[in-house]
Amino acid sequence: MEWSIHQVAGIAGTTSRTLRHYGDEGLLEPSRLGANGYRYYGRDELVRLQRILLLRGLGLGLPAIREVLDRPDAVEDALEEHAARLRSERDRLARMIASVEKTITAVRHGGDIMAEDMFDGFDHTAHRAEVEERWGREAYARGDAWWRGLDAGERAQWKARVSRLSADWAAAAAAGIAPDSPEAQELARRHVDWLRGVPGTPAGTADGDLKGYLAGLGQMYVADERFAANYGGLDGARFVRDALAHYAASNL
Repeated sequence: MEWSIHQVAGIAGTTSRTLRHYGDEGLLEPSRLGANGYRYYGRDELVRLQRILLLRGLGLGLPAIREVLDRPDAVEDALEEHAARLRSERDRLARMIASVEKTITAVRHGGDIMAEDMFDGFDHTAHRAEVEERWGREAYARGDAWWRGLDAGERAQWKARVSRLSADWAAAAAAGIAPDSPEAQELARRHVDWLRGVPGTPAGTADGDLKGYLAGLGQMYVADERFAANYGGLDGARFVRDALAHYAASNL
């Protein structure tokens, strides 16, 4: 028995784009390609996909998953590494909670707010492995150097800018305006200006493929629920994707 890529995506709760990406990475080859170019998967491929999704759920990156699948004795090492990352994340979250609680206490009782305490635990390196996996080590290194070069006030200002932009996107999507409307296109312009301020990305380099980068980001916003949540959910992410695509087609 075989299933099409769309059927598998629906059954597994993932996306066709993700399945194609796994194939491109050599993790999950289809059992065959149809005459129309569609990918079909058999029982063995579904079993392999189940293992991939389980390991992804445990937080392993694609290189580690490939090693586990290709060398079963690597499972223990991979899980040990993941456990270490989880312990580190637990400690970071504990510091973040303490930081926020200090701020609450200061605001509630009118005490002094210590800037150096406010951002303890807000670790921008938490997603390093994922960034390097998607865009390469050089992109991460340049972005990391840029972020570390900002002082506490500049970092707070940057976070506030991102928060405002996300909130405005979500509000526009909820209002039901069209992606090609002047309001949506102004948001797209702001979004591109924001991206251009991040070194190491195609938006932050003079010779980068900004149009392709926007298209890829738009798809990622829709495919990854963590990004969709920034824009009010899946419908909001689709709205951002479509507005960015129209902006790119009209201005780039």
